[in-house]
Amino acid sequence: MEQLEIKDLYDLKETIASELFAGKTYPWEVLPEIGDFIVKLGQTLSEEEYDKVGENIWIAKSATVAPSASITGPAIIGKNTEVRHGAFIRGKALVGEGCVVGNSVELKNAVLFNSVQVPHYNYVGDSVLGYKSHMGAGSLTSNVKSDKTLVTVKGKEKQIETGLKKFGAMLGDFVEVGCNSVLNPGTVIGSHSNIYPVSCVRGVVPSNSIFKDKEHIVEKQ
Repeated sequence: MEQLEIKDLYDLKETIASELFAGKTYPWEVLPEIGDFIVKLGQTLSEEEYDKVGENIWIAKSATVAPSASITGPAIIGKNTEVRHGAFIRGKALVGEGCVVGNSVELKNAVLFNSVQVPHYNYVGDSVLGYKSHMGAGSLTSNVKSDKTLVTVKGKEKQIETGLKKFGAMLGDFVEVGCNSVLNPGTVIGSHSNIYPVSCVRGVVPSNSIFKDKEHIVEKQ
């Protein structure tokens, strides 16, 4: 069954951004509010646990950030997170605890729950990645349609007009995305699902599924 609502996709105990999702039904509703929320939240963070290192940039003292990484605010880097060589955080990025933002990874307008891994050559824009989700090397979110029209979430059971021009992907908790896959605008992947490597994904992938290709999405046994 397609599960599109926040309550079906995410454990809100695994993010300091739980308040951002309050009162909303679908996770993409948070996308226009991420930047302002980070600024508000950052001002409440403990000075004993976080350093403010630039304009609206807060980095946990326990985080490791490579000298070659580039971070533009507003941004929060959570406790025990590792930001590796050449990472490019363009702003409006809230990275949870125990995450990995790897070599040449680019983040923009995104929320990463705790223990998310985007370790190698990933682009994550206008997206929400759930607890312990993982994007294989070279996998990307495509966040703008080629015709620049507004994004619709297209499932088999329902279609939802989002009113958003920029919308990458919503990954539920424990999602595994195979290497060199492309998640097209408006993709929603249910929790505990796996995407085969080199996949082109569009629409909704139900929870507890294996996406082999668009004609072969099977339930995990």
